[in-house]
Amino acid sequence: MVKDVIIIGAGLTGLSAGVELTKRGLSVAVLEKSDRAGGQIQTFHADGFLFESGPNTGSGASQEVMDLYKTLSPRCEIEFAAKDAESRWIWKGGRFHPLPNGLVSGITTPLFSFTDKLRILGEPFRARGTHPDETIAAMTTRRLGKSFLDYAVDPFLSGIYAGDPHTLITRYALPKLYNLEQQYGSFIGGSIRKAKASKGQPKTAARKGVFSTKGGMENLPKAMAAFIGREHIYLSVGDITVRPDQDTGYWRVKGVQNGVQLDIRSKHLITTVGAYQLPDLLPFIAAPEMERITNLRYAPVVQVAVGVKERGPLRFNAFGGLISSREQEDFLGVLFPSSCFSGRSPEEGMLFSFFMGGVKRAALTALSDNEIEEKTVQSFHHLLKFPKGKEPDMIRIFRHKHAIPQYEISSGERFDTVSQLEKHYKGLHIAGNLRDGIGMAHRIIQGTNLGRVIGSATR
Repeated sequence: MVKDVIIIGAGLTGLSAGVELTKRGLSVAVLEKSDRAGGQIQTFHADGFLFESGPNTGSGASQEVMDLYKTLSPRCEIEFAAKDAESRWIWKGGRFHPLPNGLVSGITTPLFSFTDKLRILGEPFRARGTHPDETIAAMTTRRLGKSFLDYAVDPFLSGIYAGDPHTLITRYALPKLYNLEQQYGSFIGGSIRKAKASKGQPKTAARKGVFSTKGGMENLPKAMAAFIGREHIYLSVGDITVRPDQDTGYWRVKGVQNGVQLDIRSKHLITTVGAYQLPDLLPFIAAPEMERITNLRYAPVVQVAVGVKERGPLRFNAFGGLISSREQEDFLGVLFPSSCFSGRSPEEGMLFSFFMGGVKRAALTALSDNEIEEKTVQSFHHLLKFPKGKEPDMIRIFRHKHAIPQYEISSGERFDTVSQLEKHYKGLHIAGNLRDGIGMAHRIIQGTNLGRVIGSATR
C-alpha cells in the first residue's frame, strides 16, 4: 500500500496533520497502537456528570484552532468558558484567595509580600537578563520577587506543567514571557506595548481565553477522525517498525492489526509519539543522537474527577484553585469544569478535577486507588470546605505516567537534534509535544503547520 503521508500516533498532533493533509487532497494512513483515536483526550459520562481523562481545556484559541473547528462543524463545536473562568484562586494559609487582576487587588492581596508589591513598581526599569538558559524561578525572583514566585508562578506552573520552576527554562517553557523581556526589557512595559501594537493589526478569528468542545473534549478527535475517514485510521496496531529505503526514497512502515500484516510506503513520515517511544520506533537512529531526544523528563500525574449532586450554599466562581508547593498539600490544584462549561454536572451540583503528583511529588502517584480516594475525600473537605458528613457522589481516578514533558535544560539539545535528523532523513518529521509546546493549541498548530509544509512540498 502506498500513501502520500504516514502518521504514527492518532493524538491531537497526528489528527491535526491528518485533517490538513486531507483538506489538501493528500492520502494519509494514521497508525495508532490503542483501540481509539484521541491520545490522552477521553470523555466519560456517569451519574449525571461529564468529565475528562486528560486535558480538560485548551488555552488561547489561535487562528489554527478556530479554523479547525470551522472545518469540523457541525460534527463538533468549540465552547468558550463562562466569565467566571477568568478568575483563578491560589491557596495560602488554609484558604483560597483570588489571584489579583488589577491595581487595587494587587495592593490588597495577602498572596504577596509588601516588599514585593513595592518592587513591582520598578519592574519596567530593571535590566534585561543575560543568561539564555535562566530558569523561570530565577527570572521571576530577579524581576518580581520571591513571593511572586511562591504564590503566582509556582502554582501556575503546577497547573500547566506539573513542573518545577527551578528546573524549567524560561525560553523553552514560557517563550512568550522570555521574549517580552528580551524584546522590550520588561514584562509590564512589553505587555502594554504589545497591546497597543495589536490594535493596529487586522482582526483574526483567534480568541483569548479557555476553551473546550461542546459535549466533551473527546468530540474533537472523533470529528477529526471522521473528517480524515475511518478507513484511513488504523487502530490497535502493534509491532510497528519503520525503515527508510535509500534506493526508492520511500519510508516503509510495517505493523500488525488484529493479526493482519500492514505494509505501507510513503514519501513522508510523521511521528507524534512520546520521546520515550522513539528508540523502538526509529532503531536506525544512532544511540548518541537518540539519547539527546529521550533524556526528556515527563511529569507523572494522577487526575481525580469528583462530582457532587448538591453543592449547597458553596460557590466556586472561578476556573479553579492552584496550590503552591510551599503549602505542602497533597494536590497540585483543583479545576472547576462545571463553573466554566454547561452540562458538566446536575444543575445544583458541581464537578471538580483534582490533580496530584507532578515533578516535585511524583511519589504520590504510586499510591493505591484506595489511598488516593482517601486523600481526595480529605481535600474535598479541607480545600473546598464541604462540611463533614457531606461526601462526593462520584469519584473516578485516572493515572498518567507520562503526562507532561518538562522543557528543562536539555531542551535546546533535543530541538537541535530533531532538526538535524529531519535534514538528514528526507521526509522524516519528528513531532509531538517533545517540541513546540505542550498545550492543546500548540498541538493543533504544530500538526496543521506540518500538513501545510508537506502539502506545499508535494504539489
